Amino acid sequence: MRCPFCASPDTQVKDSRVAEDGSYIKRRRFCVECGSRFTTFERVQLKDIMVKKSNGVVVPFEREKLLNSIKLACKKRPISDERIDKIVSSIQRQLETTGEGEVSSREIGSLAMEILSSLDIVAYIRFASVYYNFDTKEDFSKFIEKIKKEVLDEKESDEVLTKSYDKCSLDTDFSPTKKDELF
Repeated sequence: MRCPFCASPDTQVKDSRVAEDGSYIKRRRFCVECGSRFTTFERVQLKDIMVKKSNGVVVPFEREKLLNSIKLACKKRPISDERIDKIVSSIQRQLETTGEGEVSSREIGSLAMEILSSLDIVAYIRFASVYYNFDTKEDFSKFIEKIKKEVLDEKESDEVLTKSYDKCSLDTDFSPTKKDELF
């Protein structure tokens, strides 16, 4: 491993720890050349995943993009960085074990939406607003009314969604359009 400070190839591992869930190894390293210390993380990658975007372009899966998208949706919510990391690891593992070499960005977004819907309704709505490309407050209102009916029981929906919204039709198509910026 090259030192990120002086680029020397002569570094030593001083400490290694396996994560609680076993998904990565954290290594504390020391550069013999400049004396700097740094940390590396090792993750198992079962196979390369290619992502097909809605415009047809195929790009390599970037874990960091998914991580940042979910972090943004969970910002200022009671969800730890460790939990978000586990969510991303879970999605990545599901994609790697499908047997498919190429997955659509829609599939990745759907997996994230499924997990967020059961984890935190506010993070779910935030993620959905980008996934479904909400343009107006009516888009938010329609989606919130839809999930009130589908996902939440009445008591929970009143606690989580305290604002009252006008009744709106639930036949609006919430198909993903520009969510590819997420992945």
